[in-house]
Amino acid sequence: MEDTGIRLTANDHFKRASTNWTQVGLLVAVGLHFGLFVLVRPFEAADMGVVVDELEAVSFPPEVKIPPPPEQIARPATPRVAQVEMSEDITIAPTTFEAVSTENLPPPPAGSSPADRPSFIPFDTNPVLLNQAEVRRILERRYPRTLKDAGIGGRVELWLYVTEQGTVENFEVKTSSGNQLLDEAAGDVVQAMRFTPAKNRDKVTAVWVSQFVKFEVV
Repeated sequence: MEDTGIRLTANDHFKRASTNWTQVGLLVAVGLHFGLFVLVRPFEAADMGVVVDELEAVSFPPEVKIPPPPEQIARPATPRVAQVEMSEDITIAPTTFEAVSTENLPPPPAGSSPADRPSFIPFDTNPVLLNQAEVRRILERRYPRTLKDAGIGGRVELWLYVTEQGTVENFEVKTSSGNQLLDEAAGDVVQAMRFTPAKNRDKVTAVWVSQFVKFEVV
């Protein structure tokens, strides 16, 4: 080997030697693999004889319940027209107040009074309100201020039980105004009302009458 004057280090000597050994190792590996493929018997998969049964999904249709036939409706009975013979001589006697006597009428049930609840009491002369101006003044004072300022009015229909002296002994709301405050104010007014007593055949009687109480902003 020529002496080029360049001094090689141990690393340079290792690199040159490793290149040669790498080529030799590669040739040996290729030879070994080739020998294995040629000399060694190839692998074969053994037949295990496994049989797989195929499963088929069968869907059954939903069960349909057939309802029983409806019961036969019975035919209605054939109406029969009754024939009644009426005599032309039948007459209806006239009814007058004079023919009806109130002297022997049974007393009302024990513990009950005609003033307890509205009921029909016969009369032929209506009671008349005597103190309309006073009732209007009381009505003005009882008018709820909040409703009056808001311009809310209404009309209340009351049942009044007017005694034989013309005073109001009991009352009930017959038709509400739709506002509880107005209904209560109307009830406060009825105690001040004074009437001429009602009469039935010139006899003074206590009766139930209806009376309207109206609240309006003038």
